[in-house]
Amino acid sequence: MRVLVAEDEPVLAGYIAEGLRLQAMSVDVAYDGGTALEKATTETYDVVVLDRDLPGVHGDEVCRRLLQQGGHTRVLMLTALAEVGDRVTGLRLGADDYLGKPFDFDELVARLEALGRRARPALPPVLQRAGIELDTAHRRATRHGRLLVLSNKEFGVLAALLAAEGAVVSAEELLRQAWDENADPFTNAVRVTMSRLRAKLGEPAVIETLPGVGYRLGC
Repeated sequence: MRVLVAEDEPVLAGYIAEGLRLQAMSVDVAYDGGTALEKATTETYDVVVLDRDLPGVHGDEVCRRLLQQGGHTRVLMLTALAEVGDRVTGLRLGADDYLGKPFDFDELVARLEALGRRARPALPPVLQRAGIELDTAHRRATRHGRLLVLSNKEFGVLAALLAAEGAVVSAEELLRQAWDENADPFTNAVRVTMSRLRAKLGEPAVIETLPGVGYRLGC
């Protein structure tokens, strides 16, 4: 899942971003409303975690413009303004959810996962193919009953391949889903991660490489 964290407090923004990355989410950060709008216009996000009191362009205006822009991006307002009237206003502006500060991080993750399911066609909780079972809710993966110990990037890449149901997934799309905006499109990160993932999946080999096109998970 691709997430944009729009939060003007650097320490809190970093805390949220790193925590979400540990949940195998791809996370970008914006510290003001103008930057948040620029990123949301040039990149595709499943969810925007939006501080309401952003400098530059106010969070309320960011929310309005995201709604006008259309698409499937969901908005979770995260703000110290947590009275009932504030929540009602935020939701009426077009936010899909509203969470007051301070907040429980596990609750934030659960709300983002729920919004992510609404941002795109819902996937089954357990993805299966070629003897592989990947439980996205519990972050557990097995092949033929053997537990796979995967890094966050390996888990994200495997989830993307399984979700494609045998279709080809380009390296660029894998970078978008499992990394973030700082990933160099010319890096060999995908190739290295794919090599490690193949080794952990074991034999028979199940990930196909289509040179110049991408990768596909066989039957």
